[in-house]
Amino acid sequence: MSIRSRKVADDVKRLVLVVDDEQINRELLGFILSSTYDVLYAANGQEAMEQIHEHQSMLSLVLLDLKMHVMDGFAVLDRMREDQLLTKLPVIVLTSEKQAEVKSLRAGAVDFITKPYDLPEVILARVQRNIELAEDARIIQATEYDALTGLYSREYFHQYAAQLDQYHSGLRMDALALNINHFHLINELNGKQYGDQVLRQIADDIRNVLADVRGIACRTTADQFYIYCEHRDSYGDVMQRLLDGIADMLQSDRISLRLGVYPLVDKTVDVERRFDRSQLACNTIRGNYTQNIAYYDQDLYEREIFSEHLIEDIDEAIENRHLKVFFQPKFAIQGEKPVLQSAEALIRWIHPEIGMISPGLFVPLFEQNGLIRKLDRFVWREAAAQIADWRDRYGRTIPVSVNVSRIDIYDPTLSDEFLSIMEENRLQPSDYYLEITESAYTEETDQLISSVEKLRSLGFKVEMDDFGSGYSSLNTLSFLPVDVLKIDMGFVRDLEADPRKLRLLEIITEIAGYLAVPMIAEGVENRDQLEKLRELGCDIVQGFYFSRPVPPEEFERFITQEYSA
Repeated sequence: MSIRSRKVADDVKRLVLVVDDEQINRELLGFILSSTYDVLYAANGQEAMEQIHEHQSMLSLVLLDLKMHVMDGFAVLDRMREDQLLTKLPVIVLTSEKQAEVKSLRAGAVDFITKPYDLPEVILARVQRNIELAEDARIIQATEYDALTGLYSREYFHQYAAQLDQYHSGLRMDALALNINHFHLINELNGKQYGDQVLRQIADDIRNVLADVRGIACRTTADQFYIYCEHRDSYGDVMQRLLDGIADMLQSDRISLRLGVYPLVDKTVDVERRFDRSQLACNTIRGNYTQNIAYYDQDLYEREIFSEHLIEDIDEAIENRHLKVFFQPKFAIQGEKPVLQSAEALIRWIHPEIGMISPGLFVPLFEQNGLIRKLDRFVWREAAAQIADWRDRYGRTIPVSVNVSRIDIYDPTLSDEFLSIMEENRLQPSDYYLEITESAYTEETDQLISSVEKLRSLGFKVEMDDFGSGYSSLNTLSFLPVDVLKIDMGFVRDLEADPRKLRLLEIITEIAGYLAVPMIAEGVENRDQLEKLRELGCDIVQGFYFSRPVPPEEFERFITQEYSA
């Protein structure tokens, strides 16, 4: 208990029950205690139980004589031990028999006071100390368990898991992370109270599973549970029991359970890290409706080590310029010959130990942990500086498009940051294109539209990247703020051999025309694709047919040679 909470509590008189069949003993104890406590009295065990049940929510302590008529003190202790609500109520036994002290302590008493009562200050000190210990224990218990499910809280779970290892070092243990897919839908469809019922049911089912094996469990976040239990070769039956328990409560096929298992844990790894591994396994099947159990294995371990390596190296990579911004040219194709129109900035990592690292490895990783903001800002500044350098050396501004991650869009300082970059490099917002993936437009649409509209009002051009790979409806497109549609390269791949892709491209071209925005096609690899896109009315293309992404010094040939305007 904190000093403040203890002081507040000390301002309130505690209620104490004195149980003794001798009136003079009751009055003597009452006299000693009444200056500090409110006192109730009972002349035997039966009266004591009546008083305890009537005042149990207010009682702080019971002083209990052992030898009484009607019902003795040992019977009272037995009754209290059988009632879960009364087991935490501290009892100090009153006795003059030394041999009764051990027996009463084993029966549930917390302390004893010997008769006769000739040392009032000792009685007060023992009463005060035991009340404080009981109150502190209740405070600890309140933080020890999750209030909703009754499972351990995360902090205590980690401590008890470590103790389980300490006292049962020979046990082979598994670490499990259990998540509910799309749990928010339960609350949205049925309300939070119903969602809480689902969580309590899962917790009950977990307890039933643990009744068969040694183990503990906790609820670590709203819809996530951790289980630490004896090893088993398969968890299919466990998952089925959990699914059966909530089957009648789920009303959407999208709501399901997924389980990540770190089997035969390495006990030299700290407890929290073990569950990071089980959660990593669990995350590999997020959104997978054909698999609900995943195991942490050597492959995941190597990926985890590799990911940690990249995370640790990101600052050094920026400082030592191991990160490079490459540029892929974009060409306008509706004239007599393709003309360099702009470029896309693409990040590359040339690691001093690993070599060239694919963006497909580190970009998703940084999107998950928030480091993508640091990466994006590096690209933004490098791209802007390169535009300025080309302008100063060649007398021509080549607009460059940069990626704006989903997490960036909701940064309230985003517009100011872009304006600052423009000012540093003496650029106009029209020199700078911002690519936002189509999938970003499907989440928090109102907030995104507001942010994008502000950027457009400042003069920045916004490209919807990967159009056709997401879920934008035609109705949504009618009010989304975009200046360019950039179609996903999957539509261009195998274009000549797949008439369905050709028809889809025709539809997308019509959409771009309806919106009165230019269309960019990426992934163009051969002349047939180029000619077909020109025939369809596509405005701009990029792809290996012209160039793969290249360092800025290689890009300069497109400014100076045959593709310049």
